[in-house]
Amino acid sequence: MKLHELKPSEGSRRERKRLGRGIASGQGKTAGKGHKGQNARSGGGVRLGFEGGQTPLFRRLPKRGFTNIHRKEYAEVNLETLNRFNGDLEITPELLIEARIVKSAKAGIKILGKGKIEKKLTVKAHKFSAAAKTAIEAAGGKTEVI
Repeated sequence: MKLHELKPSEGSRRERKRLGRGIASGQGKTAGKGHKGQNARSGGGVRLGFEGGQTPLFRRLPKRGFTNIHRKEYAEVNLETLNRFNGDLEITPELLIEARIVKSAKAGIKILGKGKIEKKLTVKAHKFSAAAKTAIEAAGGKTEVI
């Protein structure tokens, strides 16, 4: 296949309607906007959420909760993913990023207890769940909070 042979797949692209191009086009004169009125004007129409003066839905519904601006989001790693490393290895956040287990460290790395760990590893992370900590130590490894 060559660059000049590329074509969009069937039905993925549609010809655009040419508005206001004469009566014969079917979209001539008023260009599908009807006669006068708010929607016929340039820049016409109502803002998002406007319901003709009736109290809009987003104002009628009760508001709950809040967004904590100081929230810390941790990159999560499960125990089962640590099995890909060789035993007696020190696992650090840099190693996890390098191995593409996590994209970025975010506010830190938290080790979670999903799955089983069969290898003796020294794991350095910012947080550990209780289940992960006991599982790593049961396998003969060590946990170290950074």
